[in-house]
Amino acid sequence: MNKGTSLTNNLLIAMPGLDDANFHHTVTYICEHDEKGAMGIVINRASSLNLNNMLGQLDIDNENTAFGEQTIYAGGPVQTEHGFVLHTIGKVWDSTLQITPTTSITTSRDILQAIARGEGPEKSLIALGYAGWGGGQLEDELSANAWLNGPATKAILFDLPANERWKASAQALGVDITLLSSDAGHA
Repeated sequence: MNKGTSLTNNLLIAMPGLDDANFHHTVTYICEHDEKGAMGIVINRASSLNLNNMLGQLDIDNENTAFGEQTIYAGGPVQTEHGFVLHTIGKVWDSTLQITPTTSITTSRDILQAIARGEGPEKSLIALGYAGWGGGQLEDELSANAWLNGPATKAILFDLPANERWKASAQALGVDITLLSSDAGHA
């Protein structure tokens, strides 16, 4: 990767040999990446919680029971007590970072209240925690072949079942990740 190249709005696809328990077989959506570091949300690791559980813990009445079973994801090992809502663009929320013209991430309670009322964004993925890298750390991991990276798509982020996202993300790059060895090769 060239110095200064941002991976914002890209997917990091864990290589089969990545043994870190936090990232084994994960797909991470990069929300922000610059010389200071990177921040992303793991989009394929379902937690044991659903939206009804989360709203109940926050004392938010769920008026929109159709979405109550929506899966909450384990977004990464950092700040696992904090919620992050990755979503399509729509209304402006109290604490939103626009990532692309069509995708944002919000950390404020008002978006959860709107989702509970059935007034939330068209598509969303809710996660607890995030993945973070210090300056240069992600670039070093990419150089060490810990990750594949490629552009994110709305379909992979929001439409595919979580258990299909790892293989589908690699397939979008023309890679059958199941055929890659988990052993590092040396010339």
